[in-house]
Amino acid sequence: MTRAGFVALIGEPNAGKSTLTNRMVGAKVSIVTHKVQTTRARIRGVAIEGDSQIVFVDTPGLFRPRRRLDRAMVAAAWGGAADADVIVLMVEAHRGITEGVERILEGLEEIGQGRKVALAINKIDMVKSEKLLGLAEDLNSRYKFVETFMISAEKGHGAEDLRAWLAKELPEGPWLYPEDQIADLPMRMIAAEMTREKLTLRLHQELPYQLTVETEKWEERKDGSARVDQMIYVMRDGHKGIVLGKKGETIKAVSKAAREELTEFLGRKVHLFLQVKVRPNWLEESERYSEMGLDFKDGNT
Repeated sequence: MTRAGFVALIGEPNAGKSTLTNRMVGAKVSIVTHKVQTTRARIRGVAIEGDSQIVFVDTPGLFRPRRRLDRAMVAAAWGGAADADVIVLMVEAHRGITEGVERILEGLEEIGQGRKVALAINKIDMVKSEKLLGLAEDLNSRYKFVETFMISAEKGHGAEDLRAWLAKELPEGPWLYPEDQIADLPMRMIAAEMTREKLTLRLHQELPYQLTVETEKWEERKDGSARVDQMIYVMRDGHKGIVLGKKGETIKAVSKAAREELTEFLGRKVHLFLQVKVRPNWLEESERYSEMGLDFKDGNT
């Protein structure tokens, strides 16, 4: 009997959700999307485990929202959790129960009702085992998790056990997506996300939320390669200078890193072209949110 269902990984920003998703999905990746209105969150990737198809829902990190974009991201995260068959809360071993984790536990009291919620303590290589056991006990005393996993998303420890467990816990039924599907629309989103990630890594704290990336054009070439044109939106002229860098060095480095990752991901040559445009109010434009798979209305106070 086949099984299929949605799994939401939730946690604070940097808890390791993307790293774990990448590890879970591995080589058998098919990236798909739903219209924003249906699941209110993007689908991140599909893992095949035996007869089960595990669909990972992309949930932004949960944090205290301050602006419209923050609120829309947090709403998308809880929306993704509310639509999932199984929820996995990821907590960083070395950070333990932060104020943010406490807020997420409160939110789970409502969202977790009627669905299985597991705990995954990540980055276990960063602390001693007795501290891990204490943290697991403490978290389980605050919320009734059906299962607890000790993992290192980066190194892979415990990830297979978690994936095998998820495969068993999903509802019986036909697979939701063809095994080999990689659709065009989400690929545009993934490509934009890869470039945005490279920009964030390069610019660290300078412009984390002040920019967004959109894939404007995706052209399949006769030789099997793809030409991808992307626009980086920033809020001020000064930001444009930061993104371009001295003699265009920053944008060249970002373009190279994003192109290499995209080429590896697609398994074929990619020609990537980046431009930077100043859009002072992009944080208040609904179409920017649609491009990110978020609901503009969720950002309303």
